[in-house]
Amino acid sequence: MGTLRHIFIAPAPGAPMVELAQAEAIAGRGLRGDRYADEAHRQAPDGQLTLIELESIEAYAEASGQAMAPHEPRRNLVTRGVRLNELRGRRFRVGELELEGVELCEPCALFGQRTQVEAVRFFVHRGGLRCRIVKGGVLKRGDAVVALS
Repeated sequence: MGTLRHIFIAPAPGAPMVELAQAEAIAGRGLRGDRYADEAHRQAPDGQLTLIELESIEAYAEASGQAMAPHEPRRNLVTRGVRLNELRGRRFRVGELELEGVELCEPCALFGQRTQVEAVRFFVHRGGLRCRIVKGGVLKRGDAVVALS
């Protein structure tokens, strides 16, 4: 279906994103070392992990003429070849993990401050997906992203 291209964590809200080759996902919590692993930093209890499509980042750069690096939207996982909006309300795998797509990760004013103001409007319905980690494990760059239901 698709592949995992980048893995990022930020140890605290607003901290720089750190790219990893692999990461441990803890069921019901988040990625080890990431801000979302602490429930106090989540917007909702199920928002344990965030994903975004690399195609959306590239489309923004093409449409705006402004470069955007994969870490700039501040999502944990960057995928290629999968329509994340279609995984909302569904279970899917990323490598050995089992995730459930909870809600779209719509851009907010903070997203615009941390990227580019024009990006907020562009990323409506393209800002990614918030997920619950049903089954944890280790994920690695290059892992497959596959829908289960």
